This record gives sequence, structure tokens and C-alpha cells, in this order.
Amino acid sequence: MSTAVTHPLDNPAWSALTGPHAHLAERHGELLRYPVEVSPWLALPTDRPRWSWDEVAAFAGPGGTFSLAGYEYDEDPPSGWEVVFRADGVQMDGTGVRGEAGPEAVTLGAADVPEMLDLVERTRPGPFTARTVELGTYLGIRRGGTLVAMAGERMHPPGWTEISAVCTDPGHRGQGLGGLLIRALAAGIRARDETPFLHAAAANTGAIRLYESLGFRLRRKITFLGVRVPE
Repeated sequence: MSTAVTHPLDNPAWSALTGPHAHLAERHGELLRYPVEVSPWLALPTDRPRWSWDEVAAFAGPGGTFSLAGYEYDEDPPSGWEVVFRADGVQMDGTGVRGEAGPEAVTLGAADVPEMLDLVERTRPGPFTARTVELGTYLGIRRGGTLVAMAGERMHPPGWTEISAVCTDPGHRGQGLGGLLIRALAAGIRARDETPFLHAAAANTGAIRLYESLGFRLRRKITFLGVRVPE
């Protein structure tokens, strides 16, 4: 596997874990990752062109899993390793996104995690675990006291903040709740003099159309890879 990095978003996990998210970084040799209960992303050095599967196995441990985004994969994992997922994706630059306060949006925290996990289970927006809320601001919308939509901040490279976990309960779609939350998050990101960005599955064309309507533009195509180390 090789990578050439010239911009913080070329290797966002590494940029975040050596920058604003350094307090969350776990290290093994030259590899970094988030705590597994926070996020699955593993980061490889920006200035090192190659790495070995043995290094990752030693970091993740037997049966451990990890995820990578945006790298060029020169070879498949060794025999006995399980590819949990491999998906084409896009990285979108939110330079053109207009932030706007969302009067319905409420800040979510640790006490809301059970509701957040329940919504994630119903909507499958991507990786979200018990401590993911620690990565940044998460906003939600409730109807009748029930959490029906949410979105939040994930990776945080210097000068940029990823918007992630955008999801709406199926019974409340078509009301513009996702767009409302994204604009509200963008307003907070702009207030820090940062720029929003996001990732999406290339097959999720409906979500990509929404993001484009809000001002996001394609920056590059990427690959998401999830792997489990043999027991």
C-alpha cells in the first residue's frame, strides 16, 4: 500500500490524530488510531510510503478490526484476514457550504448516547459507537420527545472538520432535517474559522445530491476498507 499526501484531507485520520485529536491518539510504532470505542479509523504516517500487515496485526491484536480511508491498496490482506467491507466513496469539500443556525437543533451529549445508538441502528449512517460523541459537537432534532435526526463532527484535521453520522428516522424523512443539521454544524465550524468536509458512499446518490445542494463539491474519490485480524 502506498500514499502521497500533500493536503490535510489526503490523510484526514493522520492529520487529526497528530493535530486537534492528538489527545485521543493511540500509538504503535509509527501507526496511530482512535480508541476502538471512539472510532475505527487507523492512520498511517503521511511521510512513509509503505507499511506491513504484520504491523497492523500487532496494533489491532488477534481478532481486532480497523478501518482505513483514502489509501491506495497495492495488495489484498494476507490469507486468513477478513475484509469486513470494501466500498467506493467520495470526499466532499464544504468550502461553499453556508452555515445557518438551526432553531430545532439541540446539542447531544453522553446522556443521549443510548438514543443516538438506537437511531444509528435504525438508519445505518456509518461507524458510530458509545464514545463517538467525544469527537466533537453532535446535534439532534426531537419530535414528541423522541430523537428523530442527528449529525455531528468526526475527524478534525487542522483547519477542517468532518461532518458525519447524518441520519434521519425513516418516518421523518423528506422534511429537510438532515440539511438543517448540516447547516447548523457548518455554522459552528465556520465560527472556529474552519471548513466543513464529509465522506459518503459513492452508491448513496441521494445523500450526495443533498450535500451538493448545500454547497459541497467533490474533492476526490476514495476507497473505504475494513479488515479483521485473524484470531
